[in-house]
Amino acid sequence: MLFIFTIGCSPAPDRQSAHQSQAVAKLLEQTYAEYSEALMALEPLQATFRGVSTYNNKLPNTFSPEHLQRRKMLEEEYLAILNRIDPDVLAYDDRMSYDIFKYQREMQLARLAFPEELIPLNQFYNVINTFAMLGSGTSAQPFATVQDYDNWAERMRQIPIITQQLIDNMNAGIDVEIVQPRVLMERVVRQIDAHLVDDVSDSLFMRPIREFPETIDSDERERIAALYEELITEAVLPAYQNVHDYLERTYLNYARTDSYGIGALPNGQAWYQFLIRWHTTTDLTAREVHELGLSEVARIHQEITDIMATVDFDGSLQEFFEFTRDDSQFHYSSREEMLDDYRAFAAEAEGQAERLFFPEMLPEAGYEIRPVEAFRERSASSGSYARPSEDGSRPGVFYLNTYDLSARPTWAKGALTLHEAVPGHHYQLALQQEMTHLPDFRRFGSVTAFSEGWGLYAESLGEELGVYGPYDQYGALIAELWRAIRLVVDTGIHAKGWSREQVLDYMADNAPVNEARRISEAERFMALPGQALAYKIGQLRIRQLRERAESALGEQFDVRVFHQQVLQHGSIPLSILEREIDSWIAKELAHAG
Repeated sequence: MLFIFTIGCSPAPDRQSAHQSQAVAKLLEQTYAEYSEALMALEPLQATFRGVSTYNNKLPNTFSPEHLQRRKMLEEEYLAILNRIDPDVLAYDDRMSYDIFKYQREMQLARLAFPEELIPLNQFYNVINTFAMLGSGTSAQPFATVQDYDNWAERMRQIPIITQQLIDNMNAGIDVEIVQPRVLMERVVRQIDAHLVDDVSDSLFMRPIREFPETIDSDERERIAALYEELITEAVLPAYQNVHDYLERTYLNYARTDSYGIGALPNGQAWYQFLIRWHTTTDLTAREVHELGLSEVARIHQEITDIMATVDFDGSLQEFFEFTRDDSQFHYSSREEMLDDYRAFAAEAEGQAERLFFPEMLPEAGYEIRPVEAFRERSASSGSYARPSEDGSRPGVFYLNTYDLSARPTWAKGALTLHEAVPGHHYQLALQQEMTHLPDFRRFGSVTAFSEGWGLYAESLGEELGVYGPYDQYGALIAELWRAIRLVVDTGIHAKGWSREQVLDYMADNAPVNEARRISEAERFMALPGQALAYKIGQLRIRQLRERAESALGEQFDVRVFHQQVLQHGSIPLSILEREIDSWIAKELAHAG
């Protein structure tokens, strides 16, 4: 049972207004549920990743103009419903759901106005890889029954339609000069190449055939195996080959080599400014973000200098960077050692969680730490998190990148684990999903600035949890430094037209990182404009709100209650979070008075 405080700031309503409020709230509850169902029917992969099996055999062409028009119509329909409702009659919590839902519909419509579909592939968001992960049986697509296997077979039949649409969209992008940087698409070509096996039995799509559940009898196994071999050989692999060949022989000839940011595309500056708003839920301009990043880099450098004194390092900041980057004591000897170390640290952090969180606020769902799959590890980030399924059949997963151990120093484990697992993404996202009193769009939605801001804030809690030594603290500062650097280089790439070399040089001058990591991070920023800004902007806002509460409440301040106030409403825009914390502070002061 979740330990939830509800903050109210409205006077008690009379009987008539209470009845009206309840009626409108019930209408909205039905509206949210209908939207959730309509969205899952329109985009069934979202349902699968939520653990909803209703549409596990459906794979519509979500890149088609027809689909995009249907999505636009869906958003307009539900925004129109909201605009016919007077939100002032709602109780406080219901008004919050209304505000969030309306904000999301307006933002989705604004996003659909930009031609994302013309650049549908990059090395991070690559639907080719998504299909392979689903088909391997290691992701959200279930393979427990005969029906599960038949469901995926139906989906595989649709893959060639989608891959051809990707090609059509990229051709349309070439016509209007909206294309990706060549360096990113070269990564995509290599990713797809990894799936083009000579022997179908080596395909990731055949893995479920090698791992049949015992409950499936031999006749069905034989039928399914033959069906899968046919579909993979005649549909999936040719579709993958088609995209691979198109990229290699055609698209790369038109991909950009003289610019790397979205700001260089037609209407690109407006597009980037929208993406800043989308990812940070603020009205900060690119210039403001860039200047904030520069100031944060300077502050964190000073705190690292303090760590140098603590560990008695005699040398410059750059020399300390080189020492912590290159010295063998900070390198893992094997992938297995790295995994074991992360798992042990995660267990230690979990054991101390009640220092900062009420037991009732910890999620019931478990999680696992798994290595990033070989086919995507070269371009994947250091870590990522996939939330558990709603039905409890699949735990949360912290994917740890064990590729190129020289780029994965031991001092990084604390901050990365606290960010991705405990008390970061797993605690926040799994807890949110378990808040069954919330409408689905809040339970399963994610505001990047909130969730990633919380993840980065969580990295700073290691000392309070009692799990950080000096080098762990250094690792947390380096992780925070990376996010501050992102403010500088993301805006540098997309608003200021920085070259790839400028980005790599700025990273090398300001953080201890080898070339492989610099390249991976730089190309991530190129692929995902504005996304990297959410971490630091969100973290700064949460930290500022905590400092505001500590200053206002003094000895009354309890960090466990503060964390409860931050997490109890799920992932919400930063403006609404600020409103909530200010309301809580005012209520606490009123009670004290």
